[in-house]
Amino acid sequence: MIEMRRAQLSFGDGLISEEVDDLREAWMKHADEVLKDEPIVTAVYEALAKRHPMSASRGRLGRPAEVVLRLLILKHVRNWSYAVLEREGRANLVYRDFTRVGAAKMPDAKTMGRWGVAVGPEVIKQIHQRMVRIAQENRLTEGRRMRVDTTVVETNIHYPTDSSLLGDGVRVLIRTMKNITKMVGEAGARLCDRSRSVKLRVLDIARAARAKGKPQQERLKRAYGQLLNSTSRVVGQAKRFSKEIAAGVKRSRNVVQQLALEGLREKLDGMVALVRQVMKQTRARIFRGETRFEGKLVSLFEPSTEVIRKGKAGKPTEFGKMVKLQEAENQIVIDYEVYDQRPSDADLLIAAVETHQAMLGRTPHLLAADAAFYSAKNEAAAKTMGVKRVSIPNRSTKSAERKREQKKRWFRDGQKWRTGCEGRISVVKRRHGLNRCRYKGDAGMKRWVGLGVIADNLLNIGRAMDKQSAP
Repeated sequence: MIEMRRAQLSFGDGLISEEVDDLREAWMKHADEVLKDEPIVTAVYEALAKRHPMSASRGRLGRPAEVVLRLLILKHVRNWSYAVLEREGRANLVYRDFTRVGAAKMPDAKTMGRWGVAVGPEVIKQIHQRMVRIAQENRLTEGRRMRVDTTVVETNIHYPTDSSLLGDGVRVLIRTMKNITKMVGEAGARLCDRSRSVKLRVLDIARAARAKGKPQQERLKRAYGQLLNSTSRVVGQAKRFSKEIAAGVKRSRNVVQQLALEGLREKLDGMVALVRQVMKQTRARIFRGETRFEGKLVSLFEPSTEVIRKGKAGKPTEFGKMVKLQEAENQIVIDYEVYDQRPSDADLLIAAVETHQAMLGRTPHLLAADAAFYSAKNEAAAKTMGVKRVSIPNRSTKSAERKREQKKRWFRDGQKWRTGCEGRISVVKRRHGLNRCRYKGDAGMKRWVGLGVIADNLLNIGRAMDKQSAP
């Protein structure tokens, strides 16, 4: 059973609160008031109540929605894992007081991980929007200025090579077939374990790839041919296992195990499709020299990962998802978006202005962005919408009038303010972990980015309110 807040504090809670009163960080006092907001706590409560049909009214009493919210946010404020969150929460009285755990037992890491999945990306977006409105109500952001930029949040994958992807696929298929064999015994086709030979072929390819010259290239092609042949045999065996489970040749007398067996069959089918795709792109690259391949996979475990080039000298190629961050005054991120497919930056500008209007109820006086967002059409559309000053440089212009416009003081000041976007991106990556997503799948990416943005906003709101209340 779920409740909104703790109904009754214990004697130990009062002692902890007294002891840590002067140890809280400056932002915590005001962040505490923000997290008490009824719509925010209600959103988390409703998400937890949907975990099971009767979660809201049946079963033993679970942790209140308020505690779940604060633990998830503290995790992303500090960029901890769930295991570190459990350890620090047990050891630190300030964190116990802030999260409302108090003198009660600290939840374990697995339980908190399940809460994180239950509070999905839609709920997190709802919490973020409510926080932006709280910032507006407290006059921390008025919406007179707006800046926008994009970045890449990488998925949690190893550097992709064709050989390593094939090795991953074989490893998963053989492991799954071993689990099936344990359940059903020797019925039907027997498993032939080719994992060792595949591992040796992957090592041969790694050695051959480091060497130069035509003989080594021939050796590389030969090793890839052997690897593809072994992988093809494993895929064929996985198909036979799947067909035999469907036909009832491989089955379990235990009803629960039979359900698990069906789940393993679905896993086999899904992985077979992905491995076959990797085999196609490997043949195209190695034997036909085609480096561009439609539907190219860079991970079997995060198949939606995109290859993105942003022109960075230190990291020319990134593997992840494009993310938009949009700010107003006091470094408040008023909107974020994780894109399923990478869009052009120029296509995002007008939609960003519309979002600004919807969130803050006014058109920005100043709009600042980098040159990737520029187009004459965008600039004209923004001015039509009511933006007075559009500070977006056109790097390729040959117009003397345009060059004079870009040298005006207001334009240069707008670009100086725009560089704060670079700082915001750096902070959320370094302090809140948005350099690499540790959650799985597209929904996990959206939860990771959303919680990171909420954590950053909470710190900035708390600090701005502390400065506002200072004598």
